[in-house]
Amino acid sequence: DNAASLFNLSTFGNIYSRLSNPTTAVLEERLASLDSGRGATCTASGHSAQLLAVFALMQPGDTIVSSNKLYGGTITQFGKTIAKFGWDCTFVDTDDLDAVREAVNAPNSNVKCLWAESLANPGGSISDIAGLSSIAKEAGIPLIIDNTMATPYLCKPIDHGADLVVYSTTKFLSGHGNAMGGAVVDSGKFDWAQNDKFPSLSQPEPAYHGLTFQETFGDLAFTTFSHAVSLRDLGPTMAPMNAFLTITGIETLSLRMERHSQNAQKVAEYLASRDDEVEWVSYAGLTGSKYEPLVKRYMPNGAGSVFTFGLKGGFQKGVKVVEACEIFSHLANIGDTRSLILHPASTTHRQLTPEQRENAGAGDNVIRLSIGLETAEDLIKDLEHALAA
Repeated sequence: DNAASLFNLSTFGNIYSRLSNPTTAVLEERLASLDSGRGATCTASGHSAQLLAVFALMQPGDTIVSSNKLYGGTITQFGKTIAKFGWDCTFVDTDDLDAVREAVNAPNSNVKCLWAESLANPGGSISDIAGLSSIAKEAGIPLIIDNTMATPYLCKPIDHGADLVVYSTTKFLSGHGNAMGGAVVDSGKFDWAQNDKFPSLSQPEPAYHGLTFQETFGDLAFTTFSHAVSLRDLGPTMAPMNAFLTITGIETLSLRMERHSQNAQKVAEYLASRDDEVEWVSYAGLTGSKYEPLVKRYMPNGAGSVFTFGLKGGFQKGVKVVEACEIFSHLANIGDTRSLILHPASTTHRQLTPEQRENAGAGDNVIRLSIGLETAEDLIKDLEHALAA
């Protein structure tokens, strides 16, 4: 009888590790708590977390409205891959709230969610979460915020109106570059039955004898669906060992994020002073940044540790600087204890068109830094040496 009730979703518990696992469940509870959420679903990677976030919402012919300031892999996933599900994505400059509202309310577009990064990768721009939330609520759709770069230490999107929060836990949450993973945190505040847009959550589910997730599970509807249907059928399960490593990493999250942000501020200020070699620095924590008011509102503890700068000399100068660094590691990851350097145009964003790269803040002369926990003075000296190359 107990087994039957577990499979009927009448009782919460562990059925099969593809759906749930005791170690992963601990991580999910901690992530939900950190973000003031109701529940969470962990996945094998950040990309799979993105897919799970929209899988419960979308039907063939539906559309995502998304910021155009995104990680390059997300632009590819939304711009190309999801078309195989019959879904579409409209990219918009989320700094322009009027343009966002127009895209969300476009006729015959079947928009099912609004997507943005709280702190964008790689450009370091900051989203007006409350402004975006207002637009999403007017349209009766959820606001989904990717909070990977900020983490709950720097920004808590649910407190500002986000309905779902997505993470690549591989980055700052794990923090040591040793555990792949992703997560979707559910605020529990969105009413999936307020309209007819979300049948997977508001209509009977045939696989569970006509059970309706919103009616049965209320504020846990999305999280329960994500485990019972999305993980069951798509299968991007987080490995329990990766969950354990991420749990361990989160224990030092506040200490690491504080140091990350302090170091990044110093490095960004140094690069901004090097107008002989550096054309511009895109770091929201710099005095005079156009995002300075949003930093004060959403990220008062710091503007994160990933940012970009533009070199005088273009593509080839960027290659030389990356090759000349000795302390910075040339890696595509971010959020490591070690400082990392990358030329996005030739790596993470190389599959995009030149226009898409520019919109994402990854033009040919752009260098992305992920500032680690080393001594800031040593990092500055390494960049000084590289700029002279």
